[in-house]
Amino acid sequence: MPQSPSSSVQAARVALAERLRELRLDAGITKRELAARCGWHEAKSSRIEHAKTPPSDADIRAWCQACGAQRQAPDLIVANRQADSMYVQWRRLQRTGLRRLQEVNAPLHERTRRFRVYCSNVMPGYLQTPGYAAALLSSIAAFRGAPDDVTEAVAARMHRSRVVREGDRQFAILIEEAVLCYRLGDAGVMAGQLGHLLSAMELPAVALGVIPSVASRAMWPIETFTIFDGQRVHIEPLSASIKITAPDEIALYEQAFGELYKLAVFGADARSLIVKAIGSLG
Repeated sequence: MPQSPSSSVQAARVALAERLRELRLDAGITKRELAARCGWHEAKSSRIEHAKTPPSDADIRAWCQACGAQRQAPDLIVANRQADSMYVQWRRLQRTGLRRLQEVNAPLHERTRRFRVYCSNVMPGYLQTPGYAAALLSSIAAFRGAPDDVTEAVAARMHRSRVVREGDRQFAILIEEAVLCYRLGDAGVMAGQLGHLLSAMELPAVALGVIPSVASRAMWPIETFTIFDGQRVHIEPLSASIKITAPDEIALYEQAFGELYKLAVFGADARSLIVKAIGSLG
């Protein structure tokens, strides 16, 4: 099953720590001797080897120098940076507002040709209406104390969503039925959003499936995620933005998507569930 984002990050850091430890053992030196060569306390060597303290680029260079393995430093630095980039705190990303969050991945969306999207808590961003997006982003801004640039953020999200209608792209989108009933905005906003889903089903690039709440499940609901061309996975839990690029972890999310796809209904059956949700608005 897919690891939690924080577990994935820790696994990457542990793997790096183990590689550094192997360099030291191959060099035949103790942690104390390594620390002396690097000019730091022995406890720092121990914390790095046990993945308690993430090393800096300078730490890695010094470590490799001390072990006579300077040629390995560039690869280890890249691995270290990838581990750091997998988990980026929302507070850091939000300093420039929500609009920037919509724009930062624009090049990725432009070059991707195959999108696989699973939504367990909100409507898929590519298919959101301006009203729904405004309600959602307003809630996020208020909860997280982000700068109030919701109007600009909504415009940026709508601009990003044009990829659904442009170019030679494919979107396989799965939504848990419960998402159809979660109210963000008033009844009018939700009616417009649900109606938009019905229209989106007619788009040639979109295969929209709904996972019925009564489905007998072999795969449980997990965090919302997007797979881009099988090259990376983006996850956005409450506290962070997660970017996964490790092939083995991407494969886990592809497997999960395949299992969730088997649970979904499409075409007339999916329409029926959306129409049912519209009717429940009262």
